[in-house]
Amino acid sequence: MKRSITKRVLMIVFTCIISYATGFVIFPSSYWHDYLAMPTYRILSDILVNLLFYAAIVELSLFIDRRLNRRISWMVSPLKRLLIQALYQTLGVLFIIICLAFAFLMFADFMEVPSPYVGIREGAYTLILIVLWGLMISALNTGDFLLKNWKTEALKAAEFEIKAAQSKQVAAEIELQALKLQLDPHFVFNNLSVLSELILKDQQLGHEYTVNFAKVYRYLLINSKKKLISLREELKFLDAYIFLIRNRIGTGTDFGIDIDESSLDLLIPPVTLQLFIENAIKYNRTEEENPLMISIRSNGDELIISNNLLPLIKAPESTGLGLKNIISRYALLGLLGDRAPVIENDNKTFTIKVPLIK
Repeated sequence: MKRSITKRVLMIVFTCIISYATGFVIFPSSYWHDYLAMPTYRILSDILVNLLFYAAIVELSLFIDRRLNRRISWMVSPLKRLLIQALYQTLGVLFIIICLAFAFLMFADFMEVPSPYVGIREGAYTLILIVLWGLMISALNTGDFLLKNWKTEALKAAEFEIKAAQSKQVAAEIELQALKLQLDPHFVFNNLSVLSELILKDQQLGHEYTVNFAKVYRYLLINSKKKLISLREELKFLDAYIFLIRNRIGTGTDFGIDIDESSLDLLIPPVTLQLFIENAIKYNRTEEENPLMISIRSNGDELIISNNLLPLIKAPESTGLGLKNIISRYALLGLLGDRAPVIENDNKTFTIKVPLIK
């Protein structure tokens, strides 16, 4: 409310000053000589009349703006709004001038005050200037409206971007959790089947298999909410996972692990190694005479996992979910850029290189 009153007062004072400045140029010096020769109270009364006149124009402009804002939006039909507002503003100013002219003619003898409005009868140019002053008020008010609207829209856009970013972050977190918990169902069923056979054949080995099976899933549950984990912890999980594979497949796979001590405290998304190994076993033969060689080694801040290619005679159709899983997880963690996971295939060896995070 306070801002609205201040705005009105400033617009009235500004327009009144402009009108006097314009009148100083238009009217002859003799007019201003006579004007300044009048008693002070008459000059003040003339200024008051001018202020009331422009106050009426300001209120008219604000009224027209409010009415048109409900009917014709600047954002939807700017040209139509401009033409109609200019027309209404011009007609409104002319109406005020006519009313003021009648009042001046009726009380001219009583007032005995030279006024710029006398010039209306002396030339159309004065009338045009008064109309332009009215349009100027409308332009100022419209500019203020558009500026406030722009600020409002900018704030809304900023809030929308923030909410969109928050929603995207939430979606990314959900997707990341889903990716972490993604496990090939065949792996589960195969291990349960092996476990049931081992319990019947060798209870001690069945017990060890159960312990390591529990370690694998305990690792998944404990680390399901973590974005990154140390390579040291990932390798502990890998020991239990390899135990399951060796007892499930036998000597058809051979693992070579060579990790520098300096790389053990670097970070990696949980279950990365399991997904790579499961992917290698799924699409290659595992034979005792010609085992599948899986190598895991570090090279500075990079982890390299490779395997020789022993294609299956009836290879399952590749969905690429395991590899996409890893790439998606690095993307959701914002860890792509120049250090995105790299996949190499020379028809003899399949290699995956993933960055280790400091």
